Amino acid sequence: MKTVEEFKEIIDKGYSFKGESFVIGAPMLDGEVVKDSYIKVPFKTLNRHGLIAGATGTGKTKSLQVIAESLSDAGVSVVMLDIKGDLSGLAAEGAENKVIKERYSLMNLEYEPSTFPVELMTISDEPGVRLRATVTEFGPVLMSKILELNDTQSGLVSLIYKFCDDNHLPLVDLKDFIKVIQYASKEGKEEIEKEYGKISSVSLGTILRKIIELQQQGADCFFGEPSFDVYDLTRTENNKAMINIIRVTDMQDKPKLFSTFLLQMLAEIYATFPEVGDLDKPKLVMFIDEAHLIFQEASSALMKQIETVIKLIRSKGVGVFFCTQNPTDVPPAVLSQLGFKLQHALRAFTAKDRKNIKSMAENFPYSDFYKTDELLTQMGTGEALFTCLNEKGLPTPLAYTMMTSPRSRMDILSNTEIDTLVRGSRLISKYNNVVDRDSAYEILSKRITQYEEEAKLEKEKKEAAKINKTTTRTSSRKQKSTVE
Repeated sequence: MKTVEEFKEIIDKGYSFKGESFVIGAPMLDGEVVKDSYIKVPFKTLNRHGLIAGATGTGKTKSLQVIAESLSDAGVSVVMLDIKGDLSGLAAEGAENKVIKERYSLMNLEYEPSTFPVELMTISDEPGVRLRATVTEFGPVLMSKILELNDTQSGLVSLIYKFCDDNHLPLVDLKDFIKVIQYASKEGKEEIEKEYGKISSVSLGTILRKIIELQQQGADCFFGEPSFDVYDLTRTENNKAMINIIRVTDMQDKPKLFSTFLLQMLAEIYATFPEVGDLDKPKLVMFIDEAHLIFQEASSALMKQIETVIKLIRSKGVGVFFCTQNPTDVPPAVLSQLGFKLQHALRAFTAKDRKNIKSMAENFPYSDFYKTDELLTQMGTGEALFTCLNEKGLPTPLAYTMMTSPRSRMDILSNTEIDTLVRGSRLISKYNNVVDRDSAYEILSKRITQYEEEAKLEKEKKEAAKINKTTTRTSSRKQKSTVE
């Protein structure tokens, strides 16, 4: 039987790193905290992505806070998608209580309350900096995947983008896109077909319906100008990196919009950030809470796009962490890319649940000290099974961990505090004033009006000519009759 000393030796060796790291807790064995040993996370491998999972009430959100705080301290910018609305407390200082005092005493650590620079952001009408992107920035490929179009329809979208680009028709918002489709199916069809080839009215109708479906989920709030500059996510304040909390509390019933926004942001970061490889610390780490909302209604094309971005974006110095109740919420192709795993307790109510938990236990490194499948249902709140990649890219030993507590407030900000935080933002004046310049909608509307006026004048000329012709004939007949 392995001893505590042997366990401590394995943990101390497995969680010692040459580069910078931060403490997330202390290891446990047989239900007891192992003194003076600590579970650390190396900054260097945080661009290898991660998973934070566990049943409701087991401490996932607090673990998110703990990691975000350490990243901010180290100058690593953070983006957090807050779908439950319970992460805003990062902007306020925490307070020690009896439970925290006892926990830190067991770990032989000092609790130091702190506050962190927070920027509240939104893609809806929630208070915060408005995040927008133009239809042009999405590009035809991503737009087609979001709309779940077939190859023929995707080809038409590419044609529309090409036509707009050639004719200086900016696609800013969805009404621009809709106007171009309507123009292509009516007034401009002959013009476009002459230059770009035949257009199917049926396919255009399908694309239009898909866009309207996206509008029904509130996408008009997201498409527009000014578009958001992703470099504004990497600001610092008082020697700490900014924690950008994107409030998407009204997105639970709008999975398509949620997926659209997330994929566009990841794609924009990938396209904008330079290639940097494996840095000593990542430039940005993104946490996606309630990650199942992204995957539950995603098409196969959208899933492939997400998988591709996740695989490639780490070379830009960016890590992506998924937070969800059950690891099975994340598709296997994405799950296989995640080097950081923090698993809080799971609940087994049925035989199927127990079978799934046994299967999940096999995804963790083997340990001589734990029966992993049993631990998964026995851990208390604020406890988790943990493993990550070391600096050589190898998994660290599995550690049953007592997590440290957030140093910021573990409750949410009040509405007054949120309003004060938003008013103090330096980005509000940059992004919250809508720019409505002449784009495809206005340009084509003027063109259509001109066509209609020209057609009306032409019609009036023809009618006048017809009347003149009729009058001339009548006059001629009268003159002929008089002569006779």
